Amino acid sequence: METMEILTLAVGAAWASGINLYATVLLVGSLGLFGVVDLPPSLEMLENPLVLVAAGFLYCIEFVADKIPIVDTLWDTIHTFIRVPAGALIAAGAVGGLDITGLGEETEFIAALVAGGALTATTHATKAASRAAINVSPEPFSNIAASLTEDVMVFGGLSLALFNPVVFMVLAGIGLCLFIWLAPKLWRGISSFFGRYKDPVGAARSARERGWAPAGAPSGTTAGVSLPRPSSNQDDDASF
Repeated sequence: METMEILTLAVGAAWASGINLYATVLLVGSLGLFGVVDLPPSLEMLENPLVLVAAGFLYCIEFVADKIPIVDTLWDTIHTFIRVPAGALIAAGAVGGLDITGLGEETEFIAALVAGGALTATTHATKAASRAAINVSPEPFSNIAASLTEDVMVFGGLSLALFNPVVFMVLAGIGLCLFIWLAPKLWRGISSFFGRYKDPVGAARSARERGWAPAGAPSGTTAGVSLPRPSSNQDDDASF
């Protein structure tokens, strides 16, 4: 592989690993195994049939878990400690032995490790935050649609990184700008999601103030959250 192709492989694999690590390993390893692309020596381990079988098995599990509300958020939480280091190692392995900048192979390896981990963490955080915001709605259809979209993004994005590096890098730059724009909104979505469980009464009151409650709804309910009502005994006591 040429230098540009190796760099886009490193960036693409780190980016995709934050969304779906097992799909990334499965696609990159399969392409290398069947001779479609020549992987760098440090990534040839991904071509091992045992690695591909394990990645395929775990991808099938994630394919189901990723489409179930709340379960997908738990899955993402656990994989914070798996996707980020794996994405960093794949990115560092891709550029291993290149010495592009002349600073030395070890320096470039460490730089790729840090940059790859940061990129993987960014896409992982974006996915986890968007899923937490989606889980405010209990219906499963939005989770299914989001999961399928992410799968298409991983396979499509990695294909571009391997076969059309220039287009991929342009789209990656656009995606980074979108992330910067979306980050505050995603953070508010996460805060809203956890706020409903921490303070349901306050969440209901906030929904009324923002006009989210259905028109004509009783003052004690809104957005499916019931506010406490005084008991009949309390009413009787108040009459005295």
